[in-house]
Amino acid sequence: MRKSLSGIISFFLYLASLLPFRALYVLADITYVLIYYIVGYRRQVVKINLQNAFPEKSVAERKAIEKKFYRFLSDQAFEILKMRSVSPACIKKRFVLNNLDELRQHLDAGRAVIGATGHYANWEWGTLIISLAIDNPIIVVYKPIQNQGFETYMNRMRARFGAHLVAMKRTLRKIVEFKGQPFLALLVSDQTPVQGETQYYTRFLNQPTAVFLGVEKIARLNNSPVVFCHIDRLKRGYYNCTFKTLVADSAQTAPHEITELHTRELERIIRQKPELWLWSHRRWKFKPKEETAQS
Repeated sequence: MRKSLSGIISFFLYLASLLPFRALYVLADITYVLIYYIVGYRRQVVKINLQNAFPEKSVAERKAIEKKFYRFLSDQAFEILKMRSVSPACIKKRFVLNNLDELRQHLDAGRAVIGATGHYANWEWGTLIISLAIDNPIIVVYKPIQNQGFETYMNRMRARFGAHLVAMKRTLRKIVEFKGQPFLALLVSDQTPVQGETQYYTRFLNQPTAVFLGVEKIARLNNSPVVFCHIDRLKRGYYNCTFKTLVADSAQTAPHEITELHTRELERIIRQKPELWLWSHRRWKFKPKEETAQS
């Protein structure tokens, strides 16, 4: 029964994805009104996150960021829906890679590359465009969710143009499969680690933050260069990505150096256009033990 229902939902989502962008953005405008003004989806979470991240900003300034965020969140939902049927030509038109040679220089040298990005702009479209742009294997690391049906649906869309999807805990096993050949492993570096497995905290957006160490661990293990993928929104439905090599020889770095580098890079980008980050995410679920004891 569940499988048949899932199939029906998937079919109708596919039909919806065939709508032109203009129609999808009309739906996005309606969705914005619903989730922001009527439902109030996670508004308290967003409000607190912005308040803690930007105490120097006025209430009016944070309110403006909040509204822009919800408008973008609504757009992004329908852009992700469009991934189910969007053509390669359409993605190439709407998502430009500025300096692909920055990434290719490492792959052409026969090296495996670790690509780090954040929950910023349309990171999901990034998977599609990079799969179309390079011939090397692409490994996309994702964090499993409880709804397996939704996870399967999302991974099917992410892998449409050839990417290999792998759950976090199976990353090393997948990387071993491609040992000896250049590949790109993409990780969303601002994932929240499990509290019991948290090994490192840093200062991020004005507060102590548990940091996922996957980028650093994989990079140092393979002595892979770490390249940050800065995805930016140019206008509604149009993006670009700029690559920046943060570390060329990971084996030579100090503990947590790579983690600090990609965390600082993401923070810098967020401060430029804060509305493009995922503020509805409960990023600060827990604090360091010493801070919890003091509060």
